[in-house]
Amino acid sequence: MPQTFDVCIRGAGVVGHTLALLLARERLRVALVGSSAPASGPDVRAYALNAASRQLLESLRTWPDAIHACPVLQMQVRGDQDGALDFDAASQGTEALAWIVDVPALETRLSEAVRYQPQVERVTAPVAAPLTIICEGRASQTRAELGVDFEVMPYAQHAIATRLVCEQPHGYTARQWFAQGSILALLPLEGHNGHEVAVVWSVPAEQAAPLLALNDDAFSQAITEASQGALGTLTLHAARSAWPLQQAQAERWCGPVLHHGQPSAESWVLAGDAAHNVHPLAGQGLNLGLGDAQALARTLSQREDWRSVADVRLLRRYERERKAALLPVGLLMDGLQQLFSRPEAPLQALRNWGMNSFERSGPLKHWMARRAMGSH
Repeated sequence: MPQTFDVCIRGAGVVGHTLALLLARERLRVALVGSSAPASGPDVRAYALNAASRQLLESLRTWPDAIHACPVLQMQVRGDQDGALDFDAASQGTEALAWIVDVPALETRLSEAVRYQPQVERVTAPVAAPLTIICEGRASQTRAELGVDFEVMPYAQHAIATRLVCEQPHGYTARQWFAQGSILALLPLEGHNGHEVAVVWSVPAEQAAPLLALNDDAFSQAITEASQGALGTLTLHAARSAWPLQQAQAERWCGPVLHHGQPSAESWVLAGDAAHNVHPLAGQGLNLGLGDAQALARTLSQREDWRSVADVRLLRRYERERKAALLPVGLLMDGLQQLFSRPEAPLQALRNWGMNSFERSGPLKHWMARRAMGSH
């Protein structure tokens, strides 16, 4: 007898795997399109996950081992003059501001969980199901085939990611510098006994290729200088990867599948980077994607008995909730990127004054920190 599914998830990244496990927990039959094989070549991705994301992944028993999930106990942000912001977990009454998670390790845990979940079946191509969830990333082919407008605002920046070994221990501190149109983040990792960091360096687009062309020693020297020697001499420890940065959002996040131009009983819905992109300067991208997964799974599980998982009115509840959650984050990330990418002296003074004022703001700073941690 042919296998029947309630949901087909297109895209087997972190968000797709998480959704598959959440929906399986609700006794839905899930087809997950994509390979479980690790990506070819070195993978240097490391993302900052907040407390809400950790709680979600722990509920699925997929949180990585401690060696692959480094707590951030402090965060230091420096402007291009005297602007400074400092956060610490103790003042927020929490064990960590965030965790820097090794993405390949997280993907391995998720893949193992799916392998032992009988409600989820891996498939190599899309299959028929009442609901198709699209988690294919920002370049989603399925979204394009559905004719969904993806409103993209490109930034004149590229992100460079890699790993470094630092001369001085990072002290479980995340560090970020805004300088001359670039944003450098050094994120603590557990490897090398506290002497390893993940790098996300957002640079003007015209600087990306020359930096990637540098030999390892010259690149290490460049990033040591950009970090103002805060961790001593930095040594390249992994391959470098780069990608263009953008802010984007799909105009529609759900709708009926059309057959011969007419709505059918099947529907589609977007989640993760297929629905939205933000600048990585605050490390919220994957947190937003996991928030999508949790909200969509909750919406489907709380549906009225007479509603199908493909009911577009139901899916629009999820769309409204997540667009509302995304709006302030998108506005903040875009505003900060625009402010710190401009070289004009008056704007330099304004942004550094703003950082120092925010540092002294007390309750506002605490409230913003709690939101970033996923503790609303």
